[in-house]
Amino acid sequence: VQLQASGGGLVQAGGSLRLSCTASGRTFAVMSWFRQAPGKEREFVENINWSRGSTYYADSMKGRFTISRDNAKNTVYLQMNSLKPEDTTVYYCAARKGITATYALEYDYWGQGTLVTVSS
Repeated sequence: VQLQASGGGLVQAGGSLRLSCTASGRTFAVMSWFRQAPGKEREFVENINWSRGSTYYADSMKGRFTISRDNAKNTVYLQMNSLKPEDTTVYYCAARKGITATYALEYDYWGQGTLVTVSS
């Protein structure tokens, strides 16, 4: 089982990026995005229930970030708009087989992380 994340890069404040995460080896009940700044705990961003398509957002990201999925490609996306310098960090995709969850310890599978840098 592998999660392959991509799409990070450098963008100016107010700009947009779309992250992608492709799962190989199996499908999962829930796929999520987290982010982690140096010296801080991994922070939940949002997740999506794979079968229902229902989503759950962290309040701080709601309205700017949108998660979606492509069943045929087994890929989840994170569309990030109105980016701010404080969004600069490494973003990780994660997956689990159980019900929706927002704590990193509840996830069994992780992608390698993709760096997003937002310049002011």
